[in-house]
Amino acid sequence: MDQANELQEFLERVRSQLGPNPPAVGPGEVEAILELARVAAHASERRAAPVTTYLAGLVLGGAAPEAREAFLDDLVVKLELAR
Repeated sequence: MDQANELQEFLERVRSQLGPNPPAVGPGEVEAILELARVAAHASERRAAPVTTYLAGLVLGGAAPEAREAFLDDLVVKLELAR
């Protein structure tokens, strides 16, 4: 099994634990989240990655998928410029 399929399967297992209407995360969002985690880990320390993505998730709750991806991409750029 390749990494992309393994990740999708894991995310589906997580979603199954989140209640009757779990949010879906598209491939573009997954890539944006992973990029945000990468930048956070390199801009500070590795422990910053999960906390940064969690904070972004709190802010984005209820937003449309295309708005979420754009917000994450913008946040990555801002964090990279601040390094």
